Amino acid sequence: MPSHAELASKLLRDAAAFFHTIAEQNPPLKDQMDENADVFEQVADLVENDPMGQIEE
Repeated sequence: MPSHAELASKLLRDAAAFFHTIAEQNPPLKDQMDENADVFEQVADLVENDPMGQIEE
């Protein structure tokens, strides 16, 4: 059974894949959707590598 962090990172990566798909299908939205995907992938990395970490302001 996956941990909460593992589930969260999977959901984030799935969302990133969704944004990449939207980007491929809608050239006018490509830049914004790719940027969204990048953010979701970065957060997935944070959750996977340091699930209890904090973001400094």
